[in-house]
Amino acid sequence: MNHFLDIHKTGATDLRAMIDSAREMKAARDGLPKGTPDASQPLAGRMVALIFEKPSTRTRISFDVGVRQMGGQTMVLSGADMQLGHGETIADTARVLSRYVDLIMIRTYEEQTLLEMAEYATVPVINGLTNRTHPCQIMADVMTFEERRGAIAGRKIVWCGDGNNVCASWLHAAGQFGFDFTFSGPETLDPEPSFIGAARKQGARITIERDPARAVEGADVVVADTWVSMHDSQSSKERRHNQLRPYQVNEALMARAKPDALFMHCLPAHRDDEVTSAVMDGPHSVVFDEAENRLHAQKAVMRWCLGV
Repeated sequence: MNHFLDIHKTGATDLRAMIDSAREMKAARDGLPKGTPDASQPLAGRMVALIFEKPSTRTRISFDVGVRQMGGQTMVLSGADMQLGHGETIADTARVLSRYVDLIMIRTYEEQTLLEMAEYATVPVINGLTNRTHPCQIMADVMTFEERRGAIAGRKIVWCGDGNNVCASWLHAAGQFGFDFTFSGPETLDPEPSFIGAARKQGARITIERDPARAVEGADVVVADTWVSMHDSQSSKERRHNQLRPYQVNEALMARAKPDALFMHCLPAHRDDEVTSAVMDGPHSVVFDEAENRLHAQKAVMRWCLGV
């Protein structure tokens, strides 16, 4: 049984096969109306539970549409519906759900919730996001880069801002896909040392550069993410803004990267905080390609999990 819990927990060969599959499925849909079913129906007769403890736009819609395109059905459940870990244990919830559905995707806060769900489920479990990692997003990002610029191996990816869950999954991907990764942000918001160490152990060149102007020199991709999370307090938001203002991605910063560098952001973006509208809407930006590719990459992940 194949769980998709984190990029570094999935073999590099399997990751590459998923990216290739995603591109093939996307190409096969070129020009078709959005509601057209895929020619092959690999999820026909399958039921997929989509669990959201955290609010979602892209994850919910892309998984739901992806399952439907592949002939399956979805059951969308909120944290309020499930009350995960309150009354009934996560382990018991996993056991029960496994009797009803063929696949579980969960978007949650604590990583332990995801891990316990996977430990006790008897069907595959997909990490739709936790506070520590966001692997589905980075699969879409790798796909997006390679559509535009070819193989990502050996390229320079620069992260500007907070070493958060998306940053963590970029670090995991650096080891698996073989690209260089530079983090530029305040020391107080560094990525977890274990994530950096694991990527280096796999041979990836990981650099910490506090000066964003120096960090982006020679960059193939510049990546940003929101500076605050929806559950942050007002005082925490203010502290983060004060720390992260020097790391805003603007036109002057992008000009120091390669002329054909891409700008990425997982969305939603707070325009003119972590990135200016001029960059978001400019020629370097591929943010809406990334959003679209969530659909195709996650379809490939689901097929891999189910072996179909």
